[in-house]
Amino acid sequence: MNPYVVFLLYLLAILGFVGVTLLLNRLLGPKPVPSEMKLEPFECGATTVDPLNVKAVPIKYYAVAIVFILFDLETVFLYIWALGAQPLTGFMVGTFAFFIFLLLLILFYVYRSRLLEGVTE
Repeated sequence: MNPYVVFLLYLLAILGFVGVTLLLNRLLGPKPVPSEMKLEPFECGATTVDPLNVKAVPIKYYAVAIVFILFDLETVFLYIWALGAQPLTGFMVGTFAFFIFLLLLILFYVYRSRLLEGVTE
């Protein structure tokens, strides 16, 4: 059988299982009724001390979080590549070089856009 057909069947089986599970949960699961106590704000097991002094996280931290996640994922991919590249061939070294090039390109972009300077001020 064609590997793409096997992959497609596997993907359909996964999506079908997830869909059936969500449907059964919707039909058979508990349906909680929102009460006054349930809608009360909850902070570390205690009621909020000053609900008016809650500030949103500045937008500059979201870009740093995205960059962190990006570099974190690339580190995981490099680790997986190192485990899978046992017979080291020219193609594998080229793939590694391309991946490192992309990593350096992103690092250069972060440096040039001064993304981290706004956070340290």
